[in-house]
Amino acid sequence: MELNGRVAAVTGAASGIGRALAVELVRRGAHVALSDIDEAGLVETVAQCEGRGAKVSSAVVDVADRSAVEAWARDVVDEHGRVNLIVNNAGVAVAAPISTMSHEDLEWLMGINFWGVVHGTTAFLPHLKAAGEGHVVNLSSVFGLMAIPSQGAYNAAKFAVRGYTDCLRIELDIERCGVSATTVHPGGVRTNIVRNARVDGDLSLSSGRDNAAEFDRIARTSPESAARQILDGVEKNRRRVLVGPDAKLFDLVSRLPAAVSQSVLVLGGRRRMR
Repeated sequence: MELNGRVAAVTGAASGIGRALAVELVRRGAHVALSDIDEAGLVETVAQCEGRGAKVSSAVVDVADRSAVEAWARDVVDEHGRVNLIVNNAGVAVAAPISTMSHEDLEWLMGINFWGVVHGTTAFLPHLKAAGEGHVVNLSSVFGLMAIPSQGAYNAAKFAVRGYTDCLRIELDIERCGVSATTVHPGGVRTNIVRNARVDGDLSLSSGRDNAAEFDRIARTSPESAARQILDGVEKNRRRVLVGPDAKLFDLVSRLPAAVSQSVLVLGGRRRMR
């Protein structure tokens, strides 16, 4: 898919990968429609995108609210004339053992990380088809490839996004409607998702600051690099994009027998508890 001159919508555009995608899309000649629940961060992203010859629009949208996403999709088409790309990027994190995780935290995460993807896909898909060419990009995670202790909610959402988007891609290929789909599995990308996570107080790393410091230490990929890899995948119509060297490692390990990969995680978890 050629991005120059196309119209792209991005959720979660106030920071991190979403902001980097917005800037990179404009650099590649696309016009952008941006959304986030963080109005202040969204304003800053818009400022970074303006003055580059692209039309930029923005809206405060809660992706967990289906009617709000549907209204935003209509507004994007009304303002830009069409839309060719939707990137369902918005996401949050919860770190908690399944046995102590609250239903409220699980529902909060699923509302954004899974239902937000569904809402963005179903709201924009008819408009992508009407444009005659389009692409759906849904962000899963390396935690959509392997289950990780204390990440049950995140695993559930990201595995669901993977299955949902892979199925969508197959159906679109059968239909031959000019629209395609890509599942993205980022590894450790230096964003604020850990700093903004809801963390169970019983975990050994209960301080948000400690969690963030550990994440910053192991996260090797910048948001800008992630954005380039994702959009390169769109231009090449890839079914799946693994972002970062750690994502490729996760992909390889996930292909091992479950008895092997899960046993390693069990041993690591027990050692950490000691």
